[in-house]
Amino acid sequence: MKQTIEQIDVAGKRVLMRVDFNVPTQDGVIKDDRRIQMTLPSIKSVLDRGGKLTLLSHLGRPSGTGFEKAFSLAPVATRLGELLGRTVVCSDEDKTSDIVLAENLRFNSGEKLGDATYAKQLAKRCDIYCNNAFGTAHRNHASMVAVPEAMQGKPRVAGLLLARELQYLDDAIANAQKPFIAVIGGAKVSDKMGAIENLLGKVDSIIIGGAMAYTFLVAQDIEVGASLVESDRIEDARSMIAIASASSTALLLPSDHVCAQEIAEGTQVHVSAGSIPEGMMGLDIGPETVECYSNVIQNAKTIVWNGPMGVFEIPPFDAGTRHIAQAIAQATRQGAISIVGGGDSAAAISAFGLEEEMTHISTGGGASLQMLEGKGFKSVAMLDDDV
Repeated sequence: MKQTIEQIDVAGKRVLMRVDFNVPTQDGVIKDDRRIQMTLPSIKSVLDRGGKLTLLSHLGRPSGTGFEKAFSLAPVATRLGELLGRTVVCSDEDKTSDIVLAENLRFNSGEKLGDATYAKQLAKRCDIYCNNAFGTAHRNHASMVAVPEAMQGKPRVAGLLLARELQYLDDAIANAQKPFIAVIGGAKVSDKMGAIENLLGKVDSIIIGGAMAYTFLVAQDIEVGASLVESDRIEDARSMIAIASASSTALLLPSDHVCAQEIAEGTQVHVSAGSIPEGMMGLDIGPETVECYSNVIQNAKTIVWNGPMGVFEIPPFDAGTRHIAQAIAQATRQGAISIVGGGDSAAAISAFGLEEEMTHISTGGGASLQMLEGKGFKSVAMLDDDV
């Protein structure tokens, strides 16, 4: 376990806190402030105990050549100020205010390069480093690794959000109550192969959905029509099926599919059992698969979910993901621990209004996936241990 910000005396000191304010915006308007709200306990902990804060974050993908208004964190500072009931300055120059949000880290190319000189500039005049950005914990960027390196000898601690993420994605999984079920979906099997491989033998069942399922089905010589298939990963999928069959883990694949000729709302759909007709794409799991998967989930005591079951953003291809989300919610109400990876899985839970039904929803899709792969983070390893 890592020391947290609550264990450190912050009175009269300035805390440099890396947060993840990479929120969706449109024309300068924040569309979802969940990531901002998740940081509030750590921020308030510092301010309420007489500390001062300099917050660091990135937003989007600017060019790295200087200020770009479209990627400014000024709207985030405004929203954070509203949530705190106080003014939050967005500035790289202000070193006096109680709370300052520095401008987008990625305006400087040194952030993504992990540049030590840039990191020293960020660390200047700060007494404590706090990593509260799980969403970027898997990236060895300057603010995540080079800054704590530059602040060696000073306290380097975890924020409350990061500590909670590690608790669920590390401790809860390592000590999972059984039956332990993993629900893995999404578009590319290549993105999830490491997680599947690491989970084999540790979970009781791995439920596969999304377009990645079609690569597995082709590996079993099942026709999938025009569905998305990663042809260079078919042999890997075939090998994974063989490894699973020799393990204690059941690898479950869709038995029927909601198909269409195009991805469009209101398009004509067809439910295919077994193979998918030529010219049709599998775009969601079918009702038979939903029932099978839901029955497995209902009996689970620990559930990890990373990736949707279909093109959930476009009806009617949202039905499979919705039903699986509802099954996980029902299992949670019955006492199961449910851990939802960030990214599309979190977006789906939000779209279905089930946020309050899950035990934990991660703020980092890529980071949570890396933890499912059994990999650690250099950014976390650098933080002070709780002794």
